[in-house]
Formats: sequence, structure tokens, C-alpha cells
Amino acid sequence: MTKTNIFRDYPRTFWVANVMELFERAAYYGLNSILAGYLTLSIVEGGLGFSTQSVGFLQGLVYAFTYIFPILGGALADRYGYRRLLTVAFCLLSAGYFAAGNMTSYALVFLALLVMATGSGLFKPIISGTIARTTDERTSGFGFGIYYWMINLGAFLAPLVVSVLKGFSWKYVFVASSLYCAAMLIPALSLYRDPPRPKDTKKLKEVLAGAAEVLGDARFMLMVVVYSGFWILYFQNFGTVLWYLRDVIDKEPVSTAITAMLRGIGLPWTFQFDIEHVTVINAGTIILLQVLVSKIVSARNALATMVAGMLLGAVGFLLLSLSHNPWVFVAGIAVFSIGEMTAHPKYYSFVGLVAPPDRKAVYMGYAFLYGVFGSLLGSNVGSFLYARMIEPALGTPGIGARTTVFWLMFAVLDVCAALGLILFFRRFGTDTADTRRRAARAMNWAYRLIGLLGVAFLFLGLTAQPVQYRTVVQAVIFLILGIGGLWINRRAQARQ
Repeated sequence: MTKTNIFRDYPRTFWVANVMELFERAAYYGLNSILAGYLTLSIVEGGLGFSTQSVGFLQGLVYAFTYIFPILGGALADRYGYRRLLTVAFCLLSAGYFAAGNMTSYALVFLALLVMATGSGLFKPIISGTIARTTDERTSGFGFGIYYWMINLGAFLAPLVVSVLKGFSWKYVFVASSLYCAAMLIPALSLYRDPPRPKDTKKLKEVLAGAAEVLGDARFMLMVVVYSGFWILYFQNFGTVLWYLRDVIDKEPVSTAITAMLRGIGLPWTFQFDIEHVTVINAGTIILLQVLVSKIVSARNALATMVAGMLLGAVGFLLLSLSHNPWVFVAGIAVFSIGEMTAHPKYYSFVGLVAPPDRKAVYMGYAFLYGVFGSLLGSNVGSFLYARMIEPALGTPGIGARTTVFWLMFAVLDVCAALGLILFFRRFGTDTADTRRRAARAMNWAYRLIGLLGVAFLFLGLTAQPVQYRTVVQAVIFLILGIGGLWINRRAQARQ
């Protein structure tokens, strides 16, 4: 086997793309490591004073948009050129981050973050496409390894900078994210060159037709919905986990221990453990252990590996439910991160395993839809439950029992998702007319459950005093997902 030489085998555009990925992910994770905390912090303390449920609604839509928009972003980049769209993406990202930090009204912050999400949606397919087109069969494995390492390096380093910046002003965090992206305009305009385009690039109309085809594939959508259960837990790391650390956990023991460790090696720094370090723990665990974990699971069955990773994620949330001890909290986030790095890399292998031979490319192209369901359901339901279960008990003797039940619900959900994945593989793993029919029936029930969730949100929003209009909007979104899913599913059944 020929060894890969990182200097000779990868062109300049490959390295420029990876540097861009590093800075863009630093901007994204740096801000999102504290966003839920900043938006819900009282105005007196320097935040914007939004309710937890309204922030969950905002995050759910923004995160979902970053998963949906790349469908269009990839087609636009193929048509108008990667370099041109990169310039647009960095302009949108920089403007969105800066505007979000200088707005105080809910609507304007929401709009600014959607501008940011649009830029992110344009950026993602360009960079992953660049990596794919500047590597070949021999160099792609190591090339994508560098790419994923850059993502986690940005996620690890940026929140450490955030720890310093927010000590001066929360706005500086937004300014830093804006500057990271603005700075990337320089290599985009001066160093980046469009990689060779494939001859079979899809037009926007073809992309939309492909999306409609995928949404009508009940077997594929069932797999995505089941796996989304794990990602509902993942998105708690940007919302309820941060609020829990801020509102319930005594952070001082961790701060004291790490400060002592730093001074023991001659660094006169004072460390303050805070919400941004949740992202540091997650990314740092992945950086330290990803190679080892990948080596352990590389030759193992995709389904077994995914189930093991998802169950490890459940163990992480089980630890959160057991104690308010800050070290148990850190262990819980680290264990969940090990579960994430175990399960997710095998996901695409699993998709290829269950996909019909003539539809593998379609399945792979839309496998990311787990993030849409995970973010919409995870951010909205998580914030809804936190506002009703945890916030009323803060500062009371009952907070321990409430947090135990709260985190156990997510752990149980993850176990159900893992068992659901096994059941999916056994009952729907082979593509036949019978499995498609049964998958359609199962998805009808899934869409009905989402619709019922919308009805529950609508009832709670309309009967509250005063009426909670954002809860009503959440209800409408769930009703659209549920009713729209039923309609698409039944149309697809009628065509079969």
C-alpha cells in the first residue's frame, strides 16, 4: 500500500478549504457554546432576558435550517462556482453574527441568526465538495480525517477564547465569530481555486425532485426518524444542558481544581468553569479518543457499533440524572461524546447497508435529515420541558427529583431509539414491496405522533394566561410536519 504524503498528495486548495473550515467552525461553535445562556440571561446580567422556550424555538429552526439549506447550497455552488458562493457565504456569515450581537429584540436576533444559517448552509456543501474533489480513492480517507479533525479543533479552541471575551462583553463573542468569517474572505478571494466540476452536476429542479422522492420513501424516512432519537439528546448540549449547568450545578470545585493544576505547571491563570466548556469537553473528548475509537470499531458491524454508541449516549445522560456533582456532570458529557464518536461515523455505513443498490446515492445524499428532526424536536421539546419541570423547582428541595426525572426521560428516549434501530434492521432492513408497505404504516403513526405533539402545544399555548403565541407557532410547525408527512406518505403509497 502506497503511503500518503500530506505535503505532496494534497493540493493548495485542499489546505485552504480546511483552514476555512477551522475558522467557520470556530465561529459557529464559539457562539453556540454560549448562545442559549446569553439569550436567556437577565438583562441586568448582560443577557437579553428571553424565555427558555422561546430560545428553544429559535434554536430549533435555526439549526434545522443549517441542515436543510445545503440541499440548495450544493446545487447553487455547482451552477455559479464554488469560489463565488464562498464569498457570498462568508459575507452572510459575518453579517449575521455581527448583527445578532447588536440586536436586542427577539425578531431581529432571530432574523440575524437565519442570515448566519443561510451562510452556513451555503458553506457546508462547498467545503465538503472541495475535499471530495481534491482527493482521490487513495487520499480521501486521510483527507476527510483532516477535515473532521479541523471541525473539532475549531469547536475545542473557540469556546476557550469565548471564556475570555465574555468577561469583557457578551457582544465580543459575536464580534469574534463575525471576524473569523470576515477574515476568510482573504483566502477565498486570493488563494482558493475552484476544483474541477463533475460532468453530471444536478440542476436545482433535479435537486428538489430528488428531495421530494426521498421524503416519500417511507423506509428511508423511518430509518432517519429512529436515528433522530439520538440527536434529540445531542441538541440538548446547546440548550438544556447549558441551562442546567448554569442554574443547578456548583461549578466552583472544577474551577478550583483546574486553576490549581494550571498554577502547578507555572501558569498564573484563574479558570472559571462555565457553560462554554460543555462544547470544549465534547470536542476535546473527540480529539483525544477519535483515532482510538475508530480503530476499535473499524472492522465491527455497523448496526452493533451504532447501537453501542447510542447506548453510551444514554449512559452519559443517566450520569446527569444521578447527581448534581460537577465532576459527574463532566463525566456525563464526556461519556455522551464517546457515544457520539462511536455511533455517528458508522451511520453512513449503515445507510449504505440498508439502501437499495440503485438508490444508494439518493439515500446518502439525504442521510443528514436526522439533524432536521433532531434539532426541531430536541430544541423545542427540551426547552418546553425545562421551562415546566426545572425552572419552577429552582432553589427548592424538589429540584433533585425533578432533574433526575428530566434527564432520565432523555436517556430512556435514547435507549428506545437504539432498540428501534435494531427493530428497523430486522423488520425493514431489506428493501421489498412488503417492507415498504409496512414502513409506510409505521411512518403514518410517527407523523400522527408529531401531529398530536402539535395539538398538545396548541392547547397549552392557547389556554395559557396570557396566550403564549410562540408556543402556538411551535404547535403550527409540528402540525405542518405531521399533516404534511402524512400527505406525502399517502401520495407515495398511492403511486406504488
